[in-house]
Amino acid sequence: MRREKKMTSLPPLREVIARHGLSASKALGQNFLFDEQLLDRIAAIPGSLEGRDVLEIGPGPGGLTRALLRAGANVTGIEMDRRCLPALAEVEAAYPGKLKVIEGDALKISPKSLFAGPYHIVANLPYNVGTALFTGWLSGETWPPQWASLTLMFQEEVARRIVAEPDTSAYGRLAVLAQWRSRSKLAMKVHRSAFTPPPKIMSAIVHVVPGAAPPGVSMRVLERVTEAAFGQRRKMLRQSLKGVPGALAALEALGIDPQRRAETLTVAEFVSVARVLTPAI
Repeated sequence: MRREKKMTSLPPLREVIARHGLSASKALGQNFLFDEQLLDRIAAIPGSLEGRDVLEIGPGPGGLTRALLRAGANVTGIEMDRRCLPALAEVEAAYPGKLKVIEGDALKISPKSLFAGPYHIVANLPYNVGTALFTGWLSGETWPPQWASLTLMFQEEVARRIVAEPDTSAYGRLAVLAQWRSRSKLAMKVHRSAFTPPPKIMSAIVHVVPGAAPPGVSMRVLERVTEAAFGQRRKMLRQSLKGVPGALAALEALGIDPQRRAETLTVAEFVSVARVLTPAI
C-alpha cells in the first residue's frame, strides 16, 4: 500500500516530460518509453528485485526507473543528460533513500565503485554506446563478476548477435564473448511503436546471467582470437588466424580443420583454442 501511495504522488511521465520541455536527444541515442505495463514487464525479467541493488544506465526522465522502484529495487542511475536531472529528482523525492542519480558518462564510471555487493544491471541502453558497455561488463578477467544479471535493451539486430548460434549470419565475436561463460537469452521483443519518438528499427531485450568460467582460459586471449577470426570472417581460419602466434598449431593440435571459417566454430571450440594459447600469449 505504501508503494502505491508513492506512485500516485508522481504525475504521469508524459506530463513530466512536457513540463520540463524534454525531448529525446538523437546525439545521446535516446528514445522514451511511457507504457507502465511494458516497463513493469521489463523490470520483472531479472526476477524479484525487492531490496536488491540495481544499476540503470541512462534513466532519462525515469520511466524504467519508476518500474524498478515499484519492483522494490534500490536504484543507482547514471545519467549524462542534465536536462533529465530535475525529472529524476522528482522520482528520488517520491522514493526517499531508494534512488541515487549520478551525473556522468557510464563509459567512464566503474560500477565496482558504486556497490559493495552484488547488483543487477537493467537498462534501456542508449543505442550509440550499448555494445561498448555490454562488452565491457563481459570482459573482466575476474569471474564470476560482481553483477548478478544483465537485462538490457538493444537494437534487435544487436540482440540477435548476442544470442546467435554457430553457422548463422548473426553469429560472431559478440556471441562468443556473451556465451562462453554466461547464459544469454532473448527475453522480449519491443516494437518500435512503443517508443517516443519511434526509432526506425525494432528493439529487443537480452537477459544474461554469469555461469561457470571454463578453467585455464584468459579472457584477453579469447578476445584476441575472436577478433582475428571474425575480423576476416569470410576467410578460412588458416588466413584469419595466421597473425595470432601459435593459433594454427593450436588448430592442428585440436583437430580443427584450418579450412573452416570462423562462423562454423562453436563457442566451445573457440574456448579450446584460447585455452591452448593462454600460456603462450
